[in-house]
Amino acid sequence: MSDIHIDDFYKDSGLILSQLFAFFPRPCAVYVEDIAGPDTPDDFGLHSQRHMAAFSAMLWLATAGYLHYQDTVRQEAIDQAVLTHKGFTLLSALCEDDASTQRVQRWRDENPDELPVSVAQERFSNINVMRQLIKHGTSGELRHFMLYLLNTSRQH
Repeated sequence: MSDIHIDDFYKDSGLILSQLFAFFPRPCAVYVEDIAGPDTPDDFGLHSQRHMAAFSAMLWLATAGYLHYQDTVRQEAIDQAVLTHKGFTLLSALCEDDASTQRVQRWRDENPDELPVSVAQERFSNINVMRQLIKHGTSGELRHFMLYLLNTSRQH
């Protein structure tokens, strides 16, 4: 059985990286509510554990070298965030994890060997495989892919 907070971390990280990829190379603000959903602070104004976990995922991705940001907006967002070279090249690379590409291929019901090379490279890039797994995959499938991605990033 998986630790739920780790599964949340993988999904949050995927959503954060996906949002930054969509804006690349422009810096943007990444709001915790866009990643983890609405938050209901307690009577003292403190955020929920879920909110703080998503915010911490943003900070961890920066510390690990996947993104840069200029400042935090309280504990609500990171401002002027952009993918690093490592983050961009990792997400742009062709996915070499056969299990993940086979899942995506099954959902799309197409054979990558029959697609033009440029289309196959785009559809089976790490960013697009990750987006499909976030949208259609199980937490276990996303966990598998994110572990693959994090391990692969050592080479970027």
